[in-house]
Parts: sequence; structure tokens; C-alpha cells
Amino acid sequence: MTARASERQRATSGSPYEAQFGFARAVRDGNRIVVAGTGPVEADGSTTPGDAAAQAERCCALIVAAIEELGGTVSDVIRTRMLLTDPADQDAVGAVHARYFGAAKPAATMAGVAWLCRAEWKVEIEAEALLSK
Repeated sequence: MTARASERQRATSGSPYEAQFGFARAVRDGNRIVVAGTGPVEADGSTTPGDAAAQAERCCALIVAAIEELGGTVSDVIRTRMLLTDPADQDAVGAVHARYFGAAKPAATMAGVAWLCRAEWKVEIEAEALLSK
């Protein structure tokens, strides 16, 4: 491991996939924070119940918690990606995204995908933040 790699900070959310697949919820390298694709996983490892909006709410809460754990804020978010399994959910997920990230106005992508890690997941979201300090 290089000296630079050892200086990176990592955040975890407790998702069972982090240990199983070998990744961190988020990584801070200098003033950049990259948050991995975040599915609607509850603290006990179960899937957040409900519709796409409820699941997006959980995804966004996990993203914000990871960014804050690494010293950032929602206003530092510069990029998001929303992956949906049903295009009919775009307005509901977009409304949740706007509530969390609308003031920051990040560059954002919303795309349809054939499947996500669990069959019951309707949405997965990732984010990037750039800190001014």
C-alpha cells in the first residue's frame, strides 16, 4: 500500500455487501469523497420496505451520513447517479433527490437498469462530494 492510499479515510454503513464484496460505503481522498452505489439497506441488513420514494429516502440518508462521517456536508455534493428499475418511479425518486440535494444542485444522472443487487430494490444512488478545505 502506498503512503497516499494509507491516508485515505473510509466510511461504512453496515451493509452486509460491504464485507461480502470488499468495499467501503465511501472513501475520502484529500478533499474528494466518493460514495459507492447505495441501496436501500436497513441497519439489520434487510431491505427498506415500501415504494421507490421510501427506498430513495433511505439511500439518500445513508449517503449523507457517509459524507458527514468523512467531514463533508450535503452542500459539498457535486455529482449524483440514480439507478432505477422502473422508469415510472422517476418523479418520486427525483422528488426525494431534490429534497436532499436540490440546494447543492449537483450534476445528476438518472438511468434505468435491468436489475439491482436485490430483486426488491427499486433504486440505488451514488454521489461524489468536493470539499473546499
